[in-house]
Amino acid sequence: MLDATLPEGAPVVVDVGCGDGALVRHLARRGATAIGVEIGAEPLARARAHTPVGDERYEHGGAQALPLDDASADAVVFSNSLHHVPGELLDTALAEAARVLRPGGLLYVQEPVAEGPYFELLRPIDDETAVRAAAHAAIGRADAHGLRHEREERFDADVVHPDFASFRDRVVLADAERAAAFEGLESALSAQFEATAERTDDGAYRFRHPMRVDVLRRVS
Repeated sequence: MLDATLPEGAPVVVDVGCGDGALVRHLARRGATAIGVEIGAEPLARARAHTPVGDERYEHGGAQALPLDDASADAVVFSNSLHHVPGELLDTALAEAARVLRPGGLLYVQEPVAEGPYFELLRPIDDETAVRAAAHAAIGRADAHGLRHEREERFDADVVHPDFASFRDRVVLADAERAAAFEGLESALSAQFEATAERTDDGAYRFRHPMRVDVLRRVS
């Protein structure tokens, strides 16, 4: 869905909360000038350790203070990351996205919905019901920052892990504080992981993950 929404040609695209840079590398492969912004030291190190695939780079920073110039991007993307911004900084983060976008630039926000088997698996570790609702509410206020809401779409994403260890690694990479939550829960979570996943033909574990996408545009 993101690929079909982005401008054609070689746009400058900023991935806020880029994690290990998987999306940044995808964008670079399709011809974008891709900039990943990440506040976490470990995911940023993993992103920078990858061999470049195109025109990409990574910057250290948070959504509330993007290390980028005014009107320097054609698109800003929050891919499953806006709800990780502290609640008191959500409006600032959207204002920052508007600041770095060129007039007419695109803001693409993909957020997981608080339902489905993957959400229930994550819930004992970190119940994100409230923070996901807060992120969605902030999008509803984005017009105050010069961002016009164009549309909302929903779809089911597939999250695939080769094993439980991969699931644990991804969850902790997104928020290092979750590591402590796994203590004492790992056995029960492993059993739930096995019981609720769909198995793929190659033996991996697949979960349905409902998503909401909001597409906004900087008006001037």
